[in-house]
Amino acid sequence: MNSTILEVNASARQSGSVSRQLVTELVQSLSADTTARIIRRDTASGIELVSEDWVSANQTPKPDRTARHTKALGMSDILIEEVRQADTLVIGVPIYNFAIPASLKAWIDQICRAGETFSYTEHGPVGLLTGKRAYLVITSGGVESGSDVDFATNYMKHVLGFIGIDDVQIIAADQLLFQGEEKLSAVRDTIENLAA
Repeated sequence: MNSTILEVNASARQSGSVSRQLVTELVQSLSADTTARIIRRDTASGIELVSEDWVSANQTPKPDRTARHTKALGMSDILIEEVRQADTLVIGVPIYNFAIPASLKAWIDQICRAGETFSYTEHGPVGLLTGKRAYLVITSGGVESGSDVDFATNYMKHVLGFIGIDDVQIIAADQLLFQGEEKLSAVRDTIENLAA
């Protein structure tokens, strides 16, 4: 089966990161029996923040955009195309201070664009990137996934649904400071079973 997997990592750590390791294991598991193409995006390596130029360019109709507008939206266009090409998204979501890392929020801001990934209708916004599946690999030291102080998991599910990705599976390796080995063992069993 041919498919494309978009692997998104957001941990500030390049080595010793649990979220990066689990994302790698999940992608390997999902692509074990396929000829999957893997697109890799590391938000921690630098995602441009939305700027005044970006907003101006985004609000300018395509036929009227200048070279400056095109440049301002350049990274956004690239990131959106990566999501468009993907059949499956595997997103590492380490919880920092109860929410997502700033670099992951920057990625979200770049891919959420009216007319590109969602559209406004008389019934409200409608996501345009349908027919995809996403896996959120949630990691935390102390925050319990799904608890009142987890502002990462539901946010990510909502944002993905907003752009049309409703098939979202949560794989949580949470509270690793307290139940590290137990949590990691359970998550790895889940990852292994996905390929079965």
